[in-house]
Amino acid sequence: METRRDIFQAIADPTRRAIITLIALQAMTPNAIAEHFDASRQSVSKHLRILTECELISQKQQGREIYYQLEIEKMKEIEKWLEQFRKIWEARFNQLDDVLSKIKNKK
Repeated sequence: METRRDIFQAIADPTRRAIITLIALQAMTPNAIAEHFDASRQSVSKHLRILTECELISQKQQGREIYYQLEIEKMKEIEKWLEQFRKIWEARFNQLDDVLSKIKNKK
């Protein structure tokens, strides 16, 4: 049985995060992406395949070239997941601020 990769496995790899950063502003061809890495074209292609399988990026054909572009909606899933922790952290920081204020006011 083949296990399906998820977006968190995809972004766990630093090379894949770098690819996402590269194509965040503009779509790029596989060769243009590969030029930014000290890795084989085959290795970069594997990373692109994983990101595509996880739907974080998509392919768009333009003439003879294939361009990879970022799928913003899929990235929002990561943001949504992180948001629950952001709320917890903010609540804890607010509690810490309250404690520090009370300590400061006692001095």
